[in-house]
Order: sequence, then C-alpha cells, then structure tokens
Amino acid sequence: MSAGNATIGQSSRPQAFNVFSEIDSLGLEASSCRLAIIDDRALDRECLAQSLIANGLRMNVELFSSIIRWRKASSNGHAGVLINIGRNSFTETSFLADVRQLVADHPGLPVVILGENRNLQQVMQAFELGVHGYISSSIGLSVCVGAISLAVAGGVFISAENLDDLRQMLVVAETRERRRAKIFTEREMNVIDALTKGKPNKIIAYELNLRESTVKVHVRNIMKKLQARNRTEIIFKISSMLDG
Repeated sequence: MSAGNATIGQSSRPQAFNVFSEIDSLGLEASSCRLAIIDDRALDRECLAQSLIANGLRMNVELFSSIIRWRKASSNGHAGVLINIGRNSFTETSFLADVRQLVADHPGLPVVILGENRNLQQVMQAFELGVHGYISSSIGLSVCVGAISLAVAGGVFISAENLDDLRQMLVVAETRERRRAKIFTEREMNVIDALTKGKPNKIIAYELNLRESTVKVHVRNIMKKLQARNRTEIIFKISSMLDG
C-alpha cells in the first residue's frame, strides 16, 4: 500500500497531509504522477483530495483556488487537472475563457470537469473545448477515481447518465430526419438547412452548385408544402414541425 500526498498549492508555506491509498488498476506511480485540483472552496477541495486518495487515487495531489493561481504556481509537471465547479455553471463566460486558454496552452494535459450540473448541452460544450472528462458529482468516489485515472492515461470519460441523454438525443434527431425525408427531397432539405442559417439565394446556389433560378424553384416548392408565405414562415414552420 502506497501513500498519496495532497498539498495546498496556493499557500506561501504549503501545508500537506498524507492519506494511504489503494493501488489503482492502471498502476500509476504516485511519485511521478501529480494531479492538480482546482476549486475556489477551501474545505471542498481539501475534502475532495483526501476522499479521492482514500478511495484509490495513486497520485500526489496539489490544491489550487483558481486556474489563475494554478498558472502562477504550476511547473507544468502535472499529469492532469481536475476542476471542481460544484453548482456553478460551466457556461459562465469568464470561466469558459479560462478553460479554453488552459487547454490551448497545454494541449497534452488532460483536463477533467467535476460538477453537479449534468445538463447534456453543458457537458458537450465542455468536450468541445477539449476536456478529457466531465464527471457528475452524483457518481461514487471509486468511479470518480477511475474517471481521473482514465483521463490521465489518455482516455475520455463521460458519465453513464449523460450517455443515456446522448442516446435519447440521437434518437430524437433520427426521428426528425426521417420526418423531414418523408416530406422533402434531399435537395430541398439542403436548401432548408441553408435558409435556417439566413443565407440568401445567391449564396445557396453557389454552395449547392445550382443556378439561382433553381434555388428559387426549390424555395417555392418548400413554401407550398409548408403553406408558408415567405422565408421567415418557412423557418418558423420547420422549427415547429421538428419540435412537435
């Protein structure tokens, strides 16, 4: 049994505490792997560090109150970064900018988000920024340890509950596409997609390699099928039809 080490990263005289940890399934060496935990709540980040180590995390842990403090203190020797946002929203503008910059500056560094909000849109936005994992705080500590270890080893983690949401979203998307295919031709669907993006006929014709007059014919056919009087009504009725 080997010891993990947790250190308060933002203090001028770091206070450390040691907790014995179990050997994890990936066999990571505690002496060479360091995990940075970023959380602006002192008690929460210290409790999280101790709990993770006690439940099998074989890494040295260093604690920071913000991404900015991590940047100032970091020697770029961390094997991964765990950012605990608690109940806060991942989509907060300044936080998004900080995470985006962190990932851009350290492209090989696994970044994992831990939060209470498991909204799929928020989770997908996190992955779009390049994080290696989004952990819901509703999961157990042992799963959390496994998710961190997976990310550090180069993998990607998403909670099972989010996978269920993703599957449901894909089913809904497939149903909508089938519904559209029954009403419109493939070319008409291409035109509709362009219309919903606000593109004029001239641009649509160029992108689809069509004559502008042909695009106008497609638009008229779409209006007839939807009983729409103009382009604005096309967009409105398409949205209503697919959401229904």
